[in-house]
Amino acid sequence: MRLEPQETSGVSSSRDRLVFAYYVTGHGFGHATRVVEVVRHLILAGHDVHVVTGAPDFVFTSEIQSPRLFIRKVLLDCGAVQADALTVDRLASLEKYSETAVVPRASILATEVEWLNSVKADLVVSDVVPVACRAAADAGIRSVCVTNFSWDFIYAEYVMAAGNHHRKIVWQIAEDYSHCEFLIRFPGYCPMPAFRDVIDVPLVVRRLHKSRKEVRKELGIGDDVKLVILNFGGQPSGWKLEEKYLPPGWLGLVCGASESENLPPNFVKLAKDAYTPDVIAASDCMLGKIGYGTVSESLAYKRPFVFVRRDYFNEEPFLRNMLEYYQAGVEMIRRDLLTGHWKPYLEHAISLKPCYEGGINGGEVAAYILQETAAGRNYASDKFSGVRRLRDAIVLGYQLQRMPGRDLCIPDWYANAENELGLSTGSPKVGLNEKSSQMTLCPDDFEILHGDLHGLSDTVSFLKSLSDIVSEAGRSPEKRQMRERKAAAGLFNWEEDIFVTRAPGRLDVMGGIADYSGSLVLQMPIREACHVAVQRNHPSRHRLWKHALARQQARGQGPTPVLQIVSYGSELSNRGPTFDMDLSDFMDGGKPISYEKAKEFFARDPSQKWAAYVAGTVLVLMTELGVCFKDSISLLVSSAVPEGKGVSSSASVEVASMSAIAAAHGLHITPRDLALLCQKVENHIVGAPCGVMDQMTSACGEANKLLAMVCQPAEVIGLVEIPSHVRFWGIDSGIRHSIGGGDYGSVRIGAFMGRSIIKYTASTMLSGTLSNGNGTNQDELEEDGLELIENEASLDYLCNLSPHRYEALYASMLPESILGETFMEKYADHNDPVTIIDHKRTYGVRASARHPIYENFRVKAFKALLTSASSDEQLTALGELLYQCHYSYSACGLGSDGTDRLVRLVQEMQPSRLAKHDDGTLYGAKITGGGSGGTVCVVGRNCLRSSQQILEIQRRYKNATGYLPFVFEGSSPGAGTFGFLKIRRRSSTKSVDSC
Repeated sequence: MRLEPQETSGVSSSRDRLVFAYYVTGHGFGHATRVVEVVRHLILAGHDVHVVTGAPDFVFTSEIQSPRLFIRKVLLDCGAVQADALTVDRLASLEKYSETAVVPRASILATEVEWLNSVKADLVVSDVVPVACRAAADAGIRSVCVTNFSWDFIYAEYVMAAGNHHRKIVWQIAEDYSHCEFLIRFPGYCPMPAFRDVIDVPLVVRRLHKSRKEVRKELGIGDDVKLVILNFGGQPSGWKLEEKYLPPGWLGLVCGASESENLPPNFVKLAKDAYTPDVIAASDCMLGKIGYGTVSESLAYKRPFVFVRRDYFNEEPFLRNMLEYYQAGVEMIRRDLLTGHWKPYLEHAISLKPCYEGGINGGEVAAYILQETAAGRNYASDKFSGVRRLRDAIVLGYQLQRMPGRDLCIPDWYANAENELGLSTGSPKVGLNEKSSQMTLCPDDFEILHGDLHGLSDTVSFLKSLSDIVSEAGRSPEKRQMRERKAAAGLFNWEEDIFVTRAPGRLDVMGGIADYSGSLVLQMPIREACHVAVQRNHPSRHRLWKHALARQQARGQGPTPVLQIVSYGSELSNRGPTFDMDLSDFMDGGKPISYEKAKEFFARDPSQKWAAYVAGTVLVLMTELGVCFKDSISLLVSSAVPEGKGVSSSASVEVASMSAIAAAHGLHITPRDLALLCQKVENHIVGAPCGVMDQMTSACGEANKLLAMVCQPAEVIGLVEIPSHVRFWGIDSGIRHSIGGGDYGSVRIGAFMGRSIIKYTASTMLSGTLSNGNGTNQDELEEDGLELIENEASLDYLCNLSPHRYEALYASMLPESILGETFMEKYADHNDPVTIIDHKRTYGVRASARHPIYENFRVKAFKALLTSASSDEQLTALGELLYQCHYSYSACGLGSDGTDRLVRLVQEMQPSRLAKHDDGTLYGAKITGGGSGGTVCVVGRNCLRSSQQILEIQRRYKNATGYLPFVFEGSSPGAGTFGFLKIRRRSSTKSVDSC
C-alpha cells in the first residue's frame, strides 16, 4: 500500500490525547534525527510521546521544546559496530548485539512490559528495535515499525562470516519483527519480508529553519566560496585533515570534530548541536558516508553527495541506487579520501543536477498513520500466522546464499563478502568439452528436443536449476526457500515445451564509445552469460499468479494473454522478483503503444524498472515486425553477467530474452537484425543512449574471437582470431558504471554537436562565405579537394572523417565547450534521435568529437597488429593503443579514479628495457564501454606469469581501496551461435502439481 501526501490532511488535533512509546535503534544519529520529524508532528497534534533512545538529548530537544516529549535513556540494541568511520566489524556487531539484547533478553522484556503498562501506551513504534515489537505483544499493545531497513537483513550477511556462532540472532530478530502489525516504509528501502503489510511514505526530512543566505552570513562565508560539509554520521572522521585536501576557493565544514582537534584554515568546526539541515542546504555539496539521513537531505535539498563506500553495511547499496537514480551521488575511493585527493570528486559533484522531485513530508504522513492506528484504525490487510510470518522473515535470514544463476544485480557488499570468505565470485566456469555428450550433461528431468549444449557448463547448471524448480514445485509451501524460486515453480506448465537461450556479456577491447559515431570496434564475448527460459501457452491454459487473475476478473474479462517474468537475484537487490502485465497494455487503439509511453510505464516503479529490458523486447517485436502475440508468455531470467561493471549486462538480458521469445514463436531473425532490435529496447524503452556494439557482440560473437564491426549502423566485417600468445582480461574497478548516467550522455551529445559544427563549417566553405580571417580561401579548397569537402558537408558519421583532415580543417573550429542554448541558436539541432540537449547545460565538444575520429584509426591499427608477426614490439604496440584510448576517455570526462588506478597498476607491471629484472608480461590497459567506472581491459602475453600479475593487481587494488576487483577471463559463444534449446520434461518423471 502506498499512502501519498494528498491522502492525508495533516495530523488531526481533534483526537483524544494518545500515548506513543517510540523506540529508536542505537545505530548512529540518522535514526534519531528522522524520528524527531515524526515525533514533532505527533506532539503538534496534542499527543504524548515517550522516546526510548541512547542518542543525546539535544538531538530531540533542539527541535522539540514541549512538555509532551519524554526521553528515556535506554539502549536495547547496538546496530552495527564500526571498526572505524567507514568499516563495520561484522563479528563484533554480532557479539555486541548478543551482549546487549540476547543475554539479558528476559529481563529486558519484563522491564519493557512493565514500563509500557505504566505509561499506558496506546501504540508502540519501533525504528527499528526488534525486541520492542515482542515487548508490545507481551503487553497486549499494537506495534508498528517505521524504517527503510531491518536488522535481520543487515545481520544475515554477518552470520556467514561468523560461521555457526550467533546464528540464533537473526532467527530471534525475525521472530520479534513478526509481532509487528505493519511496516511504514521509507524510500531507499531494503528487502524486508518479515513485514507482510507495508505502507510506503515519502522521504522523512527535517525542515529548514534558516535560508542559505542567513546561514552563510552567520558563518561569515561569502556566496563566492564553494562550501562542502563533511558529515560522517556524527562520528569523528578519524584522520588528520590537511589544507591541500580542498581546491582553492573551497571551505570545509566539519561535523563531529573533537574539541581538541586543530583544523587547517580552510576547514571549520561546526558546533556539536549545529542544525545540519540548514548547513547542508547552505553548502554546495556534502562529503560523507551513506546513511538514510544524509541521503534524504541530499535529495531533498538537491545537494550533490560525494560518498565513500562503507564496508559490510547492507543498507548502503539501496540508498546508493537511489542517489544515482536522482543524479545526486559521486563515489569516492576510500584511499583518495584519506590521502586528500578530493578535487576531481568535488568538481564532478558540483556539475551534477540532482533531480529528486518527490515528497519530503514523510514525517507528517507517518505521524498521521500512527495516530489513526493508535486510535483503532486497522491498516493491516491480512494477519498471517506467526509461523507464516517467521517463514517469510527467514527468506532474508539464512537463505541469502546464492542459488545457481542468481548473479544479476548482486550488490557489491555481497560480492565483497564472498571474496573475503574465499567463495566463488559467482561466475560459472565455462568449459568447452567436445567429448561431453548431452546425455551425460543434461539433467535427467529434461529431454533436449532441439539444439546443442555446446559443452557449456553454465548452461548445464541452468538446466539443473530448472530441474530443481520442478522438484520444488511438489513440495509444501513451507519448504520453499525464496520468493523468486516460489514464483518460478509456478511459472511453467512443466509438461509442455520450454525454450532456452543464452547470451554472453562482452569485453570492450577497442572502440568503446566511438560506436555511436560509426567506428570500427573490436569486442570479445565473455564467459559470463544470461540464460532465459520461455514458454507460450493459450490464455485459457496459462497459470496466472493470484493478483493477475484478480486483475482480469475485476475487469470482467475472460482469459487474455499475459506476460509473466521471474528474475533471479532479486533477493539481493532493490527490485521485485517478479513482473507481470496484460499484453493488451502494450496496445492502444489496435496499434502498439509508443516507446515513450512504454518508457513511462516501466519507470513508475523503480523496483520493477528492470522489467523494461525483458518485456520491452515484446513491444519492439510488435512494433518493428508486426508480431501479434495471442498466447501468454512466461519467462525466467537468470544472469551471471554482473551489473554495473561495464560488460553489457543489459545487452545480454535483452538478446537472450528476444532470442527466446523469437524461438518460442517460430520467428527467424538473423543475429544482426536481432541486435538492432534489442538496441531499440535499450535506447527507446529503457532510455539508455547506447550504441549497438553491446547487442551485436552478445548476438553475433564467437568464443575466443574478436567481433570486428563497423557501426554504420552495424556491419560485421569479420571475426578476428586472437593469436595464441595474446590474452585479454577485464578487471572491475568496483565503481558502478551506467550508460544511462549523465556523463556518457553528455559526451555523446558533445560528439554529435561536433559533427554538426563540422558539417556546418564544410558547407560554409563550399558556399564561399567563410571569411579569410579563418585561414581558409578558395585556393585552399581546391587544393584540399572539393569532393572531400562535399562529403564532409554531409558527414553521416564522425568516424568517416580521417584524423589528418580533422586536424587540417576542423580542429581549430570546434569550441572546447558550448552552452546548449548557444548551440541550438546557431545550429538548430545535433541530429541524435536518442539524446536531448539541455539548453542550460554546457557540453564539452572538442574532446568528445576528437575521440571517435582518432579511436577509429586506433582500432584499425590494433586489428592490423593482431595479424602481424609475434614479437614484444607487437604486444608493446597493442598496449600503447590501449593506453592512448584510455587517456582519450579521460579527456572526454569519462575517466574515474578507480579505473585510472588499475591502469597505473598495469603500467607498473609492464616490461621495461631499463629494468634489471624484467619479468613483466602485461602490456596495456584501458577503461571500457561507457566509461566513468566499470571494467578495465588488459592485454598481455598468454602465460602463467600474466595470470599471476593479474592476481597481484587484484591484491594491490584491494590494499589501496578496500575493494577486491572481479576479474573477467575466458570467452564463450554469442546467442546466434548457441541458437536455442527446446526441452521437455521426460514423460517418465513423476508428475507433480506445482499449484
